Amino acid sequence: MVAAFSARYPNIVVDLTLGDEVVDILGGQANVAVRFGHLPDSPLTARRIGDTGQVVVASPEYLQRHGIPQEPEDLLRHNCLRFNFRRAEPNWPIIRDGKEFSLKVSGNIECSSGEALAQLARVGAGIARIGEFSVSEDLQRGDLIPLLEAWNPGDQEPIHAVFAGGSAMPARVRLFVDFLLEHHRM
Repeated sequence: MVAAFSARYPNIVVDLTLGDEVVDILGGQANVAVRFGHLPDSPLTARRIGDTGQVVVASPEYLQRHGIPQEPEDLLRHNCLRFNFRRAEPNWPIIRDGKEFSLKVSGNIECSSGEALAQLARVGAGIARIGEFSVSEDLQRGDLIPLLEAWNPGDQEPIHAVFAGGSAMPARVRLFVDFLLEHHRM
């Protein structure tokens, strides 16, 4: 999307920083941030881009070495790759008989980057619960296998573009946010 934005607006310089840390927009660390999850109250403006669901995945190689979990409690015997940033829920939600509960999984790798967790799952390091948007192509190709789908609660995580709005907002920021909304509806 950044390449398409740059092609449309070649005179706007895009300085792209990737990470899962929450940047201080009002402090000048960024003009626009894409944030996942529910947002706390703040003086920033947020535009909802879309939503993403979560999926539990592993590589075929990992499953061949360690077996395929047949029910949620089987995850307790697997290496589960987890997020380590503060707002991440340490347990994985599961639904059984219409009731949701949390399963406390563990593993030997925790990470603050969703893309890094997806890559670790791709290379067989363990099982990850991650946003569908980040692994959809892997699932289509068979590089990752969805697991325990009957127990997936179908929780959705909102995705927002967050920025300092108002009359002083630079035109380049408005163009970028509008472009995100135009091209990234999920």
